[in-house]
Amino acid sequence: MDIQSLFAARSYASTRPALEPAPETTTTAKQSFVALAEDFAQTVQAGEETAKAAMVGKADPHALVQALAQSELAVETAVTVRNKVVEAYQEILRMPV
Repeated sequence: MDIQSLFAARSYASTRPALEPAPETTTTAKQSFVALAEDFAQTVQAGEETAKAAMVGKADPHALVQALAQSELAVETAVTVRNKVVEAYQEILRMPV
């Protein structure tokens, strides 16, 4: 083994831990999806609660419009993601085997 290989191996060994993600920051796709689904449900639920409060006169009309806009954006985002997933699935089905 020559000296350059030795230095390269040491350099690689010292930089490798810096390249690996920290265990507490790694999330799986399942965890990310669950977090997004919970956030979506909370947004829609907050919109419903604000709408109910506005119906009985306990909420500001501005808060109602803001909550409805957030709910609308969340639903549009969910529909767009669903459409992309369906489109990708259909594209996979069209692939020759």
